[in-house]
Amino acid sequence: MKTLRELTRPNIWNLKPYSCARNEYDGVDASVFLDANENPYNNPINRYPDPLQKELKERIAAYKDVSPEQIFLGNGSDEAIDLVYRAFCEPGIDNVVAIDPTYGMYQVAADINNVEYRKVLLDSNYQFSAQHLLDAADDRTKMIFICSPNNPTGNEMDGREILKLIEQFDGIVILDEAYNDFSLRPSMLASLSDYSNLIVLQTFSKAWAGAAIRLGMAFASPEIIEILTKIKYPYNVNLLTQQKALEILDRKEEQKEWVASILKERENLADALLQLPVVEKIYPTDANFFLVKVIDADRIYKYLVAKGIIVRNRNTVSLCGNCLRITVGTPAENQTLVGALKVFQL
Repeated sequence: MKTLRELTRPNIWNLKPYSCARNEYDGVDASVFLDANENPYNNPINRYPDPLQKELKERIAAYKDVSPEQIFLGNGSDEAIDLVYRAFCEPGIDNVVAIDPTYGMYQVAADINNVEYRKVLLDSNYQFSAQHLLDAADDRTKMIFICSPNNPTGNEMDGREILKLIEQFDGIVILDEAYNDFSLRPSMLASLSDYSNLIVLQTFSKAWAGAAIRLGMAFASPEIIEILTKIKYPYNVNLLTQQKALEILDRKEEQKEWVASILKERENLADALLQLPVVEKIYPTDANFFLVKVIDADRIYKYLVAKGIIVRNRNTVSLCGNCLRITVGTPAENQTLVGALKVFQL
């Protein structure tokens, strides 16, 4: 692997980060704050939040069995995705490689940052070859993106190929585990200390049912986390999000019940969909959604919208012709969907 200094943009490596008021004192139990030009009224939202989210990181670290120094918290995982481009890729010069199809924000962030985005098509089983990704890379490839379970296909990527990729690529591998809580495969977090070029993304949006608070997590070596922290905006995670995330972490048993309920309903919904004439195939899934091949995705999508039922039309996505992506809802929501599809007519 290239050294972290070789992978990091020189201007970022040499950057002196902005020092906000809350960064400049530590370890002092203060009660009078006259340093940040805040309004002294309307406590607590009159005060800037902890820029390093220390309490929240300590709670997450204990739950995930990592150190706080291995955690970056952002405004959704999308912030971490954008920051890795800004940290490691020279605009107009460097490139990244990713599987196709996959989560669309990887390419959007590449386009925003003027970084070439190289797609490598999955096979007919929606799996990838590490060698094919490595073959698409060159000496200007800084990062490779893998989403597992993948979006929109729903399936886990081959674990042996993931390890081969991490071990043979001399840049950074970003493994997006947004849907890992719905899969039987263990997270790669336990391997962080073994691979200094690995970044694992997770989120509060899916299994933790916290999409509205916009909190994403990136786990990596302390050295990579230090670079991301250096270039983030000072107060990127607001106080209300930090407080709500702490509350959510207190609901661990309820979260397990949510996941168990979704997994049970995933099986029930799959069985019901497979009985419908409009459904041609349901692809194997390890997530909280299905990729479903239907007889006419565009017409069925519009039909469902007219009935107030919103799914995702993936008909124009690579390898997803005539496919809808359907999230597993509550039993009542799923029954409404199935009932509507039962009476659909071409």
